[in-house]
Amino acid sequence: MPTCPCLRFGPTRGVIIAGEAPSTARGLISPRPGTAEVLPVPLAPLGADEALVRTLHSGVSRGTEALVLNDQVPPRVADLMRAPFQVGARPGPVQYGYLNVGVVEDGPQSLLGRRVFCLFPHQDRYVVPFSALVPIPDDVPSDRAVLAGTVETAINVLWDASPAWGDRVAVIGAGLIGLSVAALLRDFPLTKLVLVDPDPDKRTFAASLGLDLKSPDAIPSDLDLVIHASATQQGLASGLSALGVEGTLVEASWFGQDEPVVPLGADFHAKRLTLRSSQVGRVPTSQAPRRTLRDRLELALTELSDPIYDAWLTSRGSFESLPQTMAALGAGELTGLMHVVDYPHV
Repeated sequence: MPTCPCLRFGPTRGVIIAGEAPSTARGLISPRPGTAEVLPVPLAPLGADEALVRTLHSGVSRGTEALVLNDQVPPRVADLMRAPFQVGARPGPVQYGYLNVGVVEDGPQSLLGRRVFCLFPHQDRYVVPFSALVPIPDDVPSDRAVLAGTVETAINVLWDASPAWGDRVAVIGAGLIGLSVAALLRDFPLTKLVLVDPDPDKRTFAASLGLDLKSPDAIPSDLDLVIHASATQQGLASGLSALGVEGTLVEASWFGQDEPVVPLGADFHAKRLTLRSSQVGRVPTSQAPRRTLRDRLELALTELSDPIYDAWLTSRGSFESLPQTMAALGAGELTGLMHVVDYPHV
């Protein structure tokens, strides 16, 4: 088999060394903060418990990937926040991403030719343990399936929040996570559900869910539960002030290195409010005895049979143009919700 020159991650984290590899793929690598390139990467030989996947689509998670690209992850939690198949670390080079949809080209007979979701970076082919692959239901289109990680996060948020029958609930922040949480909450027997965002352009998304979009100064008061997903200090403060006595705010945003001021005076103690974090890296204690991470991801993929989620796919581009997309992301110029990356052999 002919060999080809490529860049290869060495045994030391974050170092790339020159070398020859018998088989290569192409992956998006960020050599240093704010930059990204499509480069050759080694494709490992297939092991007995592994599968070879050809990527159809991947998704750019704007919030998290912007923090990683711009080196805004606090060093003390960098290891905890690593993506499952991340290679390298800041200051770089690093290969990051976790929304990958592909088709199995080699591996166990039960998966051959199947479409699968994997928490893998932006790369055109890859080899992983087949236990890391989750088959995509037949009624879920391949591009919509890149949202599996987003909907999985939303499911985890609601497991943390535990909404109750008849609750009055606000979701603050109509981004990917906030909208996905609101979409799931449509099935709950709530007395009130409002979606809050200062951007009037989000009204279309709210309407698709059968909800009115409220501005931050029009949030109802005396709420039982607030899901905060705007990643802004103002949104957090608004959510706390809207809670009734013994109400709960679940913080679903990731602020990176930002340190928002949290208003713990005024109503916080007087109303005995609860501020709770939610993070997708673990299944909440209330569900852990019965649910695994894989169970949660399978639930998310089942939920994506609903065509309403197509509205979340607001932009798309080729794998070859991904470096330019990431440059726009790093500069704060990539707007919309989910950016879908189409691979050349789709």
